Amino acid sequence: MTDSKTNQQAEMLGNRLRKVLRHRRKWAKREGVSCFRLYDRDIPEVPVVVDWYEGRLHVAEYRKPTDLDDDEADIWLISMALGAATALGVDDDEVYVKTRKRQRGREQYEKRDTVRNRFAVKEGGHQFWVDLDGYLDTGLFLDHRLARARIGALSEGKRVLNLFGYTGAFTVYAAGGGAHATTTVDLSNTYLKWAEDNLALNGFDSSTHETVRADVGRWLTEAIDARERYDLIVVDPPTFSNSKMMHGVFDVLRDHPKLIAEAFALLERGGGLLFSTNARRFKLGLPKRSNMIVEEITDETVPPDFPRRPHRSWYLTKR
Repeated sequence: MTDSKTNQQAEMLGNRLRKVLRHRRKWAKREGVSCFRLYDRDIPEVPVVVDWYEGRLHVAEYRKPTDLDDDEADIWLISMALGAATALGVDDDEVYVKTRKRQRGREQYEKRDTVRNRFAVKEGGHQFWVDLDGYLDTGLFLDHRLARARIGALSEGKRVLNLFGYTGAFTVYAAGGGAHATTTVDLSNTYLKWAEDNLALNGFDSSTHETVRADVGRWLTEAIDARERYDLIVVDPPTFSNSKMMHGVFDVLRDHPKLIAEAFALLERGGGLLFSTNARRFKLGLPKRSNMIVEEITDETVPPDFPRRPHRSWYLTKR
């Protein structure tokens, strides 16, 4: 790819970002949103994703341009990031660039460096630690903003279970919504510690909000045997995971019926379960049950800055 073509694409990206930010800032101010998506492959020749984190830019490669080798693609991506920064008046040291290699399951979330650049951002009256530098993902999935708010609104006085809890953002919303108690389950010590940090950042007592390091499948079996019960459950699993710490391989397309059924067994009557996935070609496959009401709520959980609908979600109520 010639320098002139790269410069032209960077200029196209910059023009697009200026236009979008001008309008999105007005929307964000009205909605009280400080972190949001600015650009998602809007221009076919520029296949990147750009997110705004309170004045910082997170620029991620979605796919490598087909006419470039890896080294050329890295240079091209940096050119796009610098073009974005110039267009939006962001200092170069506040721009974070990520390549998206082909990875599976939790590999995409593995730590690349340290968390020395971690900082707190605001959302929905809460604060969350994010790391735009050391991880391939930042610690806060922006497309789940409305789903988190939904959980917060439903949590008052309830026991809330957050499976595949990641950095505990759903848990923070539940605690902020007045949950009686929460349990967050994840296989990663790193993310559980991050979840604990997020809870502490918002002033929530660790004695009320439990974090558990466990394989979710095994934990569910033990919780069912122990007759544990919850009023509200969040199930947001990875699409695929083959972690050595897990029992077997998890594939959401294949394994979600069993996962949902076991989580549903922990619900109190009248309780609800939020299930979400970003798996492509996903089709919910649940047997009809007289005590289960299933409603797809994707339109209510995907925010307007994500027109490509990166996830789908359902809410299950126990009669």
